[in-house]
Amino acid sequence: MNNFGKYIAITALLGAGASGTITTVSAGETGAKYVSNGAVKFIPNTDPTNPIDPTDPTNPDPVDPIDPTNPDGPNPGTPGPLSIDFASSLDFGVNKISSKNEIYYASPQTYKEEGKTTPNYVQVTDNRGSSTGWTLKVLQDNQFSNATAKYNELKGAQITINDSQAVSNAIGVTAPTVAAEIELTPGSPVTVMTAAEGAGDGTWLNRFGTNEMKTEVQADGTSKEVEKNTSVQLAVPGSTPKSAVEYRSTLTWLLSDVVSN
Repeated sequence: MNNFGKYIAITALLGAGASGTITTVSAGETGAKYVSNGAVKFIPNTDPTNPIDPTDPTNPDPVDPIDPTNPDGPNPGTPGPLSIDFASSLDFGVNKISSKNEIYYASPQTYKEEGKTTPNYVQVTDNRGSSTGWTLKVLQDNQFSNATAKYNELKGAQITINDSQAVSNAIGVTAPTVAAEIELTPGSPVTVMTAAEGAGDGTWLNRFGTNEMKTEVQADGTSKEVEKNTSVQLAVPGSTPKSAVEYRSTLTWLLSDVVSN
């Protein structure tokens, strides 16, 4: 993290004509010219960065996302200058037990602003001012499980994320590269987004695909058309036995100042 100590210095020369007034010196007049300087200095910013809207990242107003898996969440972002500001928790809904291979879609990201939804996303900010790049990975710590259930693990279940897009409120900055497809295997970190040297300065979001309407079973057993993020999927084998419980897994997002090849 030695690059955190670097700063940007901008110097401008301000001449006597900086006021916008043009003075003509006629023959025989005497006078003088004096040059002064203007300067501004920047240092790395360690303040946390608020989540922004993945569908309108240039909107200056921060958003207030909800964690569907934690009523006290979401967890706060990490400190700067290189920070993970937010990552969506993934809720794959209530589903009937099935002996067929099934794919379940994540619910969209919701907000305290009533009725607002967006695709799920993760947000990173680089306020180091060094343009040295970074790498974001995600680790599924454990398979979906429930310790009290007879069948306490969803063996073979796999999360896949497609159609990622890098979006930002930054102007004139080279975008980081996003993985075309993210397939999670418990215990193995996977690269999500990489900023090469000279790229990824400022705040960047990896927006996971788009939302669309799908039929979902509700808690009372009825079916309903609901909004789903079809780019975030959980595949569960039909051969895996399931108990009538909620299974959970944990995702850990890892941000490094080392650029992955």
